[in-house]
Amino acid sequence: MITSIFSKSKPINIILIVVFIGLLFIISNYSSLFIDLNSVINGFAKLILAIFSIFILDFIISKNILTKKNSYAIMTCGLLFALFPEVLKYSDLLVSNLFILFALRRIISLQTRISIKKKLFDAAFWIAFATLFYFWAVLFFAILLVALIYHAQNDIKNIIVPFVGVLTVAILLLSYNIIYYDVFLRDSNFNLNASIDYTAYNSKENIARLTAIFVAFIWILVYFFKTISDKNKKLKPSYFLVAWSAIIAVLIAIISPVKNGSEFLFLFAPFSILMANYLELISERWFKEVFITLFIMIPLISLIL
Repeated sequence: MITSIFSKSKPINIILIVVFIGLLFIISNYSSLFIDLNSVINGFAKLILAIFSIFILDFIISKNILTKKNSYAIMTCGLLFALFPEVLKYSDLLVSNLFILFALRRIISLQTRISIKKKLFDAAFWIAFATLFYFWAVLFFAILLVALIYHAQNDIKNIIVPFVGVLTVAILLLSYNIIYYDVFLRDSNFNLNASIDYTAYNSKENIARLTAIFVAFIWILVYFFKTISDKNKKLKPSYFLVAWSAIIAVLIAIISPVKNGSEFLFLFAPFSILMANYLELISERWFKEVFITLFIMIPLISLIL
């Protein structure tokens, strides 16, 4: 039943996911949401960022034909918000993720070979901006490098353009600091902290949901690379970029200084696209239902634990 609802791309499906995330946000932040007007405004801003990221993900998929005409990806993204509701508490992380989605939109659209330099500039610009809000988003420059190899390595100007995008953000940052703080750089501009201490995961709740997400991730990624040869030749680079984005997102989670589930936010978009492609290839309807039902049950089980 669940997969049949989302097996087609309909406006009602996005509305369902938006309502779901809205309810999830209120439930997970209820104790701190209605303290005063300021907390309500901040909370509403975070919710808007989360919902907007769903719309951007759907736009990226439909514009670049990364899945068939279904809503499996946004469904998966909504379930990931339920699995890791902590992401809804960090505005900086949500903003950084949104900028990374803007960058991925430009990077993946390089497959059209139209306005390559403009897209490379935009992608570097957005990744650099994302880094200001969450430093380890800088690792997504690796995706830009992979995109250059696939689409634009023969023109030296294409290699220079991303540096111009980064330089533009650097100039804007320096100008802002000089005008408002009379310094070039502040310590708060970049948080270089990292951690490989995973003791925070040592609870039944975290073990349950992390086991589920990593087993699913490895299984889907292996299946994805096994079937990549069957994809449209023109679209193969885009699928590879999505897969590499997922791997980069996992690396960010591994070194993130905060280990409470929010560090997986960057994984939501690429994992959702990979999951959608996986569900499209499964012919057994009952298996799809069981697979999705498990993803729905895991957040509930983790809460009970």
